[in-house]
Amino acid sequence: MAGEMSAGATLQGSDDASVGASRAMSLTLKIRRYNPEVSEEPWWDEFTVAMDPTDRLLDALHEVKWHHDGTLALRRSCAHGICGSDAMLIDGRNALACKVLVQDVAPACTVEPIRGLPVLKDLIVDMEPFFAGYRSVLPFLINDEGEPDRERLQSPEDRHRFDDTTKCILCAACTTSCPIFWGDGEYVGPAAIVNAHRFIFDSRDHGSRDRLKILSEKTGVFRCRTTFNCTEACPRGIEVTKAIQEVKRTILFDRF
Repeated sequence: MAGEMSAGATLQGSDDASVGASRAMSLTLKIRRYNPEVSEEPWWDEFTVAMDPTDRLLDALHEVKWHHDGTLALRRSCAHGICGSDAMLIDGRNALACKVLVQDVAPACTVEPIRGLPVLKDLIVDMEPFFAGYRSVLPFLINDEGEPDRERLQSPEDRHRFDDTTKCILCAACTTSCPIFWGDGEYVGPAAIVNAHRFIFDSRDHGSRDRLKILSEKTGVFRCRTTFNCTEACPRGIEVTKAIQEVKRTILFDRF
């Protein structure tokens, strides 16, 4: 009996392996590389890997790094579209590598670092200019009423007012898809405005006037030229352009 079970298990394992092999597809990755210790100029490398159609592009990059070229540098953390670490330029569009399926980019795709930020190595960029813009808009609750004895209550309607902009994961996909940001390093960028919006319209917050003043400066919200790149790039589906326009209208018409 034990022998029969073992043979059955082996047969089943062989079947599973053959099914897996039949589903595998070839993916050629053309990756833009940069290593200042090797060359002052970037270059392109190509790797061909066999992947399951429902594997993610991040899995394919892991395959390259773990089995083809261990020097490939990239950021990733949760691999579930929450941390925002693996934003990249994939076939010319900003996206999270962990949310792109192999079957959607096969048989070949290009992978580059996001634009507008200094490249440190390969797919890793210096995020400090991005976070400097984010910090400049005071992205935290400001309330001078003192520490409450209980939570600050808020109606469902008040919460809904800024619900969309709470989804931001600071991946920088929206900001680094913006041509204004590429050409003007002083522009705070879409992500900073989205995070300002989240507090400007929060009924519990008392810092809206300060944020609106910051965003009314020449480096603020009026640098936006409404190209909609940011909205298309957001992996969380935030209506980025809409949020930017709401902030603009508040500055213009509410006379903060």
